[in-house]
Amino acid sequence: MPVISTSAVRTTALGAAGAAVAGIGYASLVERNAFVLREATMPVLAPGSSSLRVLHLSDLHMMPGQKLKQQWLRELDRLEPDLVVNTGDNLSHQKSVPAVVQALGGLLSRPGLFVFGSNDYFAPVAKNPLKYFKKDHRRTYGAPLPWKDLRAAFTERGWLDLTHVRRDLEVAGIRIATAGVDDPHLQRDRYDTVAGAPNPLADLRLGLTHSPEPRVLDRFAEDGYDLVLAGHTHGGQLCLPGYGALVTNCGIDRSRVKGSSKWGEHTQLHVSAGVGTSPWAPYRFCCRPEATLLTLVAAPPKRPGADTGQGVSASEAIAR
Repeated sequence: MPVISTSAVRTTALGAAGAAVAGIGYASLVERNAFVLREATMPVLAPGSSSLRVLHLSDLHMMPGQKLKQQWLRELDRLEPDLVVNTGDNLSHQKSVPAVVQALGGLLSRPGLFVFGSNDYFAPVAKNPLKYFKKDHRRTYGAPLPWKDLRAAFTERGWLDLTHVRRDLEVAGIRIATAGVDDPHLQRDRYDTVAGAPNPLADLRLGLTHSPEPRVLDRFAEDGYDLVLAGHTHGGQLCLPGYGALVTNCGIDRSRVKGSSKWGEHTQLHVSAGVGTSPWAPYRFCCRPEATLLTLVAAPPKRPGADTGQGVSASEAIAR
């Protein structure tokens, strides 16, 4: 049996420690600030509709001093989206509201929709990261945040609050039936307040939620929504090459932790990996911070005799 010298063990240990330090440095100093715009095309509009460009923002987790993030967000207005959708967790500090409003800049002058998340209502707190591997872990909340001030700033600029509200609107010639719920992560969702089939004359039936919990996604699908937008997951935040996200921090599976997927038979889901992180966990690995420009286009016409019923839950779809 070969004898391993003490110096070899020491060298190996030092190498592993150095790699770990380098990885942490990269995740916290480089990738956390390597903002990227994702683009995707989704065929969810009524047949014959013209396209609609939707900028999906989520999980800014803004701190007042995050100038690089604020500058990057301001530049997104150059995309000239038809509609901006914000799915919550904008704040991380009592004094973050002005920073969020200034960062969104010209986007607030465009048609916009929003719902809030847990870190609009409560400041983040330090926690054991291993808790994220337990879906039933006890949640702790920080001090209340000035979400009412943020809501006032958004609505005064014309954005629509979809918290437990159904609204029909027209954007760029597209008729949209919308509905949203409060954050399911905090058990604040009350889907019954918006339940029921959306306007059948709409070119797009759009649902909003912060956390993509299956119980809420099932309800949107059952009511016949074409598209549901959500955030909350941070795309897993820490991912491994070839494996992906370690956790989702909600009830969906890891394959849906970011990007587009199908929920049930007729509903598309898009989950944003988000722009920010908690100040207590300021790192990302293999999961760059992002905003998404969605180009919504007409769905192909249904085949004669095809099922025209409403959507079903994912579990029902799998059973079929």
